[in-house]
Amino acid sequence: MSAFFNPYDPDRSLGSACSCGKHASQSEHDATDALAGADTETLSNRIIESSMVRALFPHDETRRRFIRAVGVNTAMAAIASVLPIGAMQALAQEKKSLEKKDLKIGFIPITCATPLIMADPLGFYKKEGLSVTLNKTAGWALIRDKMLNKEHDASHFLSPMPLAISMGIGSAAQPMRVATIQNINGQAITLHVKHKDKRDPKQWKGFKFAVPFDYSVHNFLLRYYVAEHGLDPDKDIQIRVVPPPEMVANLRAGNLDGYLGPDPFNQRAVYDEIGFIHILSKELWDGHPCCAFGVSDQFIKENPNTFAALYRAVLTAANMARDAKNRPLIAKVISPANYLNQPETVVEQVLTGKFADGLGNVKNIPDRADFDPFPWHSMAVWILTQMKRWGYIKGDVNYKQIAEQVFLVTDAKKHMAELDMKSPASSYAKFKVMGKEFDPAQPEKYLASFAARKSPA
Repeated sequence: MSAFFNPYDPDRSLGSACSCGKHASQSEHDATDALAGADTETLSNRIIESSMVRALFPHDETRRRFIRAVGVNTAMAAIASVLPIGAMQALAQEKKSLEKKDLKIGFIPITCATPLIMADPLGFYKKEGLSVTLNKTAGWALIRDKMLNKEHDASHFLSPMPLAISMGIGSAAQPMRVATIQNINGQAITLHVKHKDKRDPKQWKGFKFAVPFDYSVHNFLLRYYVAEHGLDPDKDIQIRVVPPPEMVANLRAGNLDGYLGPDPFNQRAVYDEIGFIHILSKELWDGHPCCAFGVSDQFIKENPNTFAALYRAVLTAANMARDAKNRPLIAKVISPANYLNQPETVVEQVLTGKFADGLGNVKNIPDRADFDPFPWHSMAVWILTQMKRWGYIKGDVNYKQIAEQVFLVTDAKKHMAELDMKSPASSYAKFKVMGKEFDPAQPEKYLASFAARKSPA
């Protein structure tokens, strides 16, 4: 006699008491039909459920009595409350074959890219079945162009860049997505040593500053900072775009008075006795985003399993980087020539937060740089307000729609849960920039509160 396979008790064949005479009841007959028509994913989920139930109730009779007493649905609901069945199912589904294993990823040699870089020497990409080539790239415009031209499969981005590219600002429009924030904090305003007596920004009229790119948090924080001190960032100072690896040389040559730039180049200026750290970016906005890890929308659609594997590798690296005890090791593996090409001591000072500031002080600020990967929608909305404030965006902005299209919060929550990483319940948090609260629910009100802004053309 044929038997019905009970997914929650695979060893038990049920007797006949249904319309076809092959099952113990009509409900079990219906369940058989449902299984017969199930797709591979559903069957895979059933197998996972069965395995977890059997692990929880290893003795056959105990398992059977429990299921008979409460019913299959109630049993699964109860078990799901203590075992991560959904996460296990999702993880199993993500382990499907990769559409593309050989990947090219662009990066700029700065500590902001720590998770993306360290995933290579520490084997996190290989663990996911990926063969990744990290391509060191000269500057952010080239990073953007290589993504637009599909020379890179994924990339290290400045957080505002995928927003700008998706909106067609500064380049042809192409939907780009932020999978994770690579780093928070980790930037500084560095001044030439000749300006040690000019610590008040009101003394900076005529100064020449560098930022890594127009569409960068560096640009927006520098503008915010000097405007709060009464300077017009478009008239009272010069702001130039200089690739990060060229900042120290330009400071040395006297082409710049300072820069708001990424590390390790703030610390490298101190190490070379050319500059000093005026203020850390975390003192302006503690927890601010800097760089992101992103891909094109097309890549996600064409390579969903590869994207998931890439996501896991970078999140695993970020999770390791968040733990302060791992920072000396990370400094060691990302300092060599093929990655940052910097003295290990410089990188370690940045990552551990124990550093000389160039003013005769040794500071201990453990969260000088950190690596929270969650792509907050509120961060994206703030960036958009500053892009509009300084004339990079014209006209009305649908802040919420753009933020949610570009910053992949749902994907982040899903993949973080798989790795037992916590994510916030809401992606719209309030925060303060230089003491002023930002409410992401009221971006236009926030924007209107600034007297210093670029007048619409």
